[in-house]
Amino acid sequence: MSSSSGQVGVDPSALEALRIPLTGYCYRLLGTAADTDDAVQETLIRAYTRSDSYDPGRARLSTWVHAIATNVCLDMLRAARRRMLIWDGPSARDFDPGAVLPDRWLDPMPDARLIDTEDPAELAVQRESVRLAFVAALQHLPPRQRAVLVLRDVLAFTAVETADMLGVSTAAANSALQRARGTLAAARTTVSQPDLDPADEDLLRRYTTAFEKHDVAGLAAVLCADAESGMPPFAWRITGRDATVEIFAATDACAGDRMVPVRMNGVTGVGQYRPDAEGVLRPFALVAVHAHDGGVAQVITFLGSGTRFAEFGLPETI
Repeated sequence: MSSSSGQVGVDPSALEALRIPLTGYCYRLLGTAADTDDAVQETLIRAYTRSDSYDPGRARLSTWVHAIATNVCLDMLRAARRRMLIWDGPSARDFDPGAVLPDRWLDPMPDARLIDTEDPAELAVQRESVRLAFVAALQHLPPRQRAVLVLRDVLAFTAVETADMLGVSTAAANSALQRARGTLAAARTTVSQPDLDPADEDLLRRYTTAFEKHDVAGLAAVLCADAESGMPPFAWRITGRDATVEIFAATDACAGDRMVPVRMNGVTGVGQYRPDAEGVLRPFALVAVHAHDGGVAQVITFLGSGTRFAEFGLPETI
């Protein structure tokens, strides 16, 4: 964009200040940490190299940069498959190491990389819109509808700004928003992931204590009757308290593991540590724990995420 008063550059620090909002935006659209990092970096590079074309008389800097991010994400989504929380096929009571679906799963993200406000009302909105259930529901939308809904309903850009970002008419943007809202409402009824209230530390403590002590009765006491669990990238899920407790009682694979609370996706999850050959507790996996009606309703163990503990502020050993 050219300004009538001449070209206007952008202070690199002003672009860097948008990193967290851009990370939250790209993550909601893309659903994985690696893709999000790539999209944010590409967005900032493009914005920096094109900064002399930015015209503050035509758009806010945030609008201009989010338009770039939108194009980057839409390009990345053209050939992408829908991301999931856990396998949405038939439930399974037995582990099948051969049933692996790589590159199909959502990733957890630390709050510190997604949330950039201390205002209580805005904080509630940001936390709700990065919860795994919401991000999973967004994956049911076509990419452009996904972008329209996040830009309008989450980030509160105007209809005119959103239309300009997507290069469509305001009427087309509004129509896409209405379709997206309808699809999202239907998708959210099929995505079972009630969330653990950040204030409900006692439930999380009871769950982690039972897990660490291999307390079968204690685990049964905190699980919902229809609790489900999954372990991406394994293509299975366990549904029901009885099935979960049966498997937990039959294996000692987690003997000696420890769990440390951590903020992730707007709620409290845990970092699971496992003893190595010398007995030193090392990062094993990030675990999302969600609750409903006072019980644990869903547990998702993200295998392979132990390498990301530092990103979540978790120590290398405990």
